[in-house]
Amino acid sequence: MGTKGRSSPRIVCCAIPIARAAGKVLLITSRKRPDNWVLPKGGWEASDVRLEAAASREALEEAGVRGTITRYVTTQQSPSTTYHFYELDVVSLDQDWLESNERRREWVDYTEAVRRLEWKAELAAGFRMCSLAPSR
Repeated sequence: MGTKGRSSPRIVCCAIPIARAAGKVLLITSRKRPDNWVLPKGGWEASDVRLEAAASREALEEAGVRGTITRYVTTQQSPSTTYHFYELDVVSLDQDWLESNERRREWVDYTEAVRRLEWKAELAAGFRMCSLAPSR
């Protein structure tokens, strides 16, 4: 069963934290695989009401990022999960945040972000559609 025991795929909201002036994105390390990099992401909760709110909440919890969701990017499907991607223009970074003892964070350019996200196909595919991507 592709949904890992659930009756429907899990809904995951992903933030793409962007420093527009620098043209960089903030990546964080995975808790399960600390040598791998991910975007801040997590399950949508009914208390979030809107998918964008979940993406913003996850960015704060996982990366200490405060900012504004500015753009819906895309939705990516896997057998067990539906990923919704949103750009978040970063206003500030908390020095101490909920998962600061469990993750590292780093600003990288588009090319480096794609390289670091390649291990997780859905994350790389969603990120490639953000506004930092080179024009085709």
